[in-house]
Amino acid sequence: MNRKPKLSASMSPTQFDHGYWYATELKVFADTLGIPSAAGLRKDELEAAIQQFLRSGAMAALGKMSHVASARLQRDVDLGLSLDRRLIRYTNDAVTKEFLEREAMKLAPTFRLRPGAKYRLNRWREQQIQQGIELTYRDVVVQYVRLSQSAEPFARVPHGRYLNFISDFLAQQRCATRSEAINAWQALKTMDCPKTYRDWGATRPRRP
Repeated sequence: MNRKPKLSASMSPTQFDHGYWYATELKVFADTLGIPSAAGLRKDELEAAIQQFLRSGAMAALGKMSHVASARLQRDVDLGLSLDRRLIRYTNDAVTKEFLEREAMKLAPTFRLRPGAKYRLNRWREQQIQQGIELTYRDVVVQYVRLSQSAEPFARVPHGRYLNFISDFLAQQRCATRSEAINAWQALKTMDCPKTYRDWGATRPRRP
């Protein structure tokens, strides 16, 4: 199967969707297209903005993005994290992640990180802030524990191709390990096709 094409303003939306692009690549490409505040956008926001440009040749309204607006503020982690600190400028750095996991363990000694929980925690946090709800780091830790301990299956993530692929791979390949699922994903990333378990399976040779 052909490898992914290079990023170009002349590529089709399908070509873009069939490739796998790192956030650094997307930020540089978005800058060349003139997409505003590209450096402050999440990967899924960059993908949506680029897709809009490739479909119509015009920029879409990016909506309210609090993480872009707060980019000039001092980071919470630099001020010292505590449960009672209000979220002003949250960052996904190693210190913040360690703080959340440490406090989650204190709140729930049996706490164990659930795959996909951290991604959903970040989206929940952004939604709360966009709705004008003030959060403390205690609120974030409580939600982190709730997401990790919930027995309900996670809804599929619209932009979470990696999460969805790993989930589907492990569900279908009953004896497979997570390491095997990650290796399969690494192979799929180089292919010129949709990044789904179904399309990965279509590339495998059929048994006689």
